[in-house]
This record gives sequence, C-alpha cells and structure tokens, in this order.
Amino acid sequence: MRVLFACGGTGGHINPAIAVARLVKEKHKNSEILFVGVSGGMEEKLVPAAGFEIRTIKSNALSRKKTLSAIRSNIKAVFRIKTNRNEAKKIICEFRPDVVVGTGGYACFPTVLAASELRIPTVLHEANAYPGLAVRALARKVSKVLLNFEASRGRLPKRTLSPVVGYPVRGDILMYDRAKAREELGIDKPLLVSFWGSLGAREMNKITAEIMRLENENPGEFFHIHASGKFGFEWMPSLLAEKGIDLQNNKYIKLREYIHDMPRVLAAADVVMCRGGAGTLSEISSRGVPAIIVPSPNVTDDHQFKNAMELQKIGGAIVVKESNATPEILLETAKELLVDGEKRAAMSGRLVENATLDATERIYEEIVALVKNK
Repeated sequence: MRVLFACGGTGGHINPAIAVARLVKEKHKNSEILFVGVSGGMEEKLVPAAGFEIRTIKSNALSRKKTLSAIRSNIKAVFRIKTNRNEAKKIICEFRPDVVVGTGGYACFPTVLAASELRIPTVLHEANAYPGLAVRALARKVSKVLLNFEASRGRLPKRTLSPVVGYPVRGDILMYDRAKAREELGIDKPLLVSFWGSLGAREMNKITAEIMRLENENPGEFFHIHASGKFGFEWMPSLLAEKGIDLQNNKYIKLREYIHDMPRVLAAADVVMCRGGAGTLSEISSRGVPAIIVPSPNVTDDHQFKNAMELQKIGGAIVVKESNATPEILLETAKELLVDGEKRAAMSGRLVENATLDATERIYEEIVALVKNK
C-alpha cells in the first residue's frame, strides 16, 4: 500500500498524520509512505525525525491582516494555487499513491485537489469543530471527510461522507502512570500546568507572569509548571525576576521553554490552562485533565473558541475569553478547581467519556477501506 500524506504548518496538522503513518507501517511492513509539505515549514523537521520521507512545494500563507502588504501577499498566494497544484501533481505522478490523506496546513489544499483531479482516492481529516475554508472547498471533491467533532458535520455540504473518528493521540499520553509521573516530577501537592502554544503568546505569558507573582505571595498551595514557548522564553525569566520570583530556588513555580515530556506532565497534572487548538484539547480530553481554556482570538473563523465550547458543553472545561482573562480571574478559577477534588473528578469523567481513544485506528480503517474499494 502506498500512502501520501499532505500536511504542515503546525504540530496539530503534522502529528496526526505521523501517528496514522506509523500505524500503516506497523500493519503493512512493505507499505510506502510519502509526505508532502511546504518548504521552510516545521514539517521539514518533524517528518524526517519520525522516520518518513518528505517532498515539499512552495507556498504563500494567507494573511488575516488588512495591510497593503498583506493584501498583496494574499493575491500572490491565490495565483500560486495553480502552480502549487501542478507541483503536487508531479509528486503524485512520480509516487503513484493508492490513497492521499490531507490533515491540514498549506500543502494540504493543492495536494488533495491535485489527487482528486487525478481520480485517486482522497481523505481529509478535519480536527476543528468549525471546518476550515480548505476543507469546505474540497468536501465535494474528496472521497471522505473524517471529523473530530460531531458539530462539524452540519457545516459541510450535504451528502458529504463524514464519519466522526476523533483525533489521533499518542499512545504514551494515554498510558503514562499518574503516580509514577508525580514521583518523577517531585509533585506532592496539586499541579497546575499552563502553556499557550509552541511559540507562546506574549500577552498571555505576561498574564501568567502576574499569576505566578500572586502565587508566590502564598507559596506552597500548589505546584505550577508553565511553558512560555520559544519567544516567551527569551524575556519571561527576567520579567519573573523583576516580580521577585527566584526560579532557581523556587520549588513550586517552574518555567520551561517547551514541555518535551508532555505525557508525563499531563499524567501528573490536576488542572491545565491552555489555548483551544484541536490537538491540545484532544490530548487533555483523552487524559481526562480538567481545563481552563483561553482560546486564541487570532485564528481563522474563531475556530479555537468553537473547539473549546464543545468541551465546556459536556462539562469538561471552563472557557474564558482572552478579553476577560485577567490574572485574578484565571488564578481564582484555577484555585477553585485545585481544591475541589469532586468537581475535578466529574469533569475528568466527562472528558474521558466523550474522548475517542482509538482515533488512529479508525482513520487507518477508513484509509484501508478506500484502497480496497479503489
């Protein structure tokens, strides 16, 4: 079986594709896997690191800014679609896949479009509660659209084949032992974990720094691990020092650039504060960690807010808009959860009950069925 994955831009698009590719390789030892991404994207690092080959196409990302330079850039991006499609067609014709799977990102649209025009079976995976423009545009052209949220179905064209399969979550996220994780991290009190994305979010990092200052006034109530992201780590340590926090000798407040051991940290966590990306929400749901979600307001179609509301509706999360996310409100909300074990247990149960823990296998089965019926 020859499978081509088109993805990129963010880990939320790349990691699900890698998870499914690994399962394909596990089930079919002689299968051939190829990824298509964008030159300069993080997929150029993540995909080879996972052991898979990647080919790239050139692409211009669409900007949501209304500046003259952004408008010019968007015009160029639109005109590049035909060129991107032709680049993708060349790769497809050389690789000759049995099926093409798109999980989002800049390379996804032209590659899946090219595959559909070549009459190759195609699958799209939509991780967000509100389908993106590319998915809506391709929905009538592809063989199937696989959904993470049931709520997405009503936002796609009628008669679109769109089973709900969930979002692939790493096995180590599901299996890490909580007691072992807390022992390894030296946690003997409730643990709050916060992060606002791999690059960080400047304003939310500033708010988190103030939260930590307030925590430091009454140290020892709980532990707090925060990941500032790549850019935040350049200035956040000095800001915390100005606020009187000695990171070197503070037992309860820990700052990291990135949480590389997320399976362990999530296993140990009692409450998470985070954005509303589909990948993040799927991981905390599968682990059953109650969440305080502050969706990014700077995303297309406000999809993070829509994702977050799906978790709040089932009683597994509390959503706070960024405009209302003061340090005092976030800290008080976190404290209320950290001291209320019964409420946390109820939220955790609702999350796990509604999580799809076998999403990778479901997506794999959909792919295999398409290949068999080719």
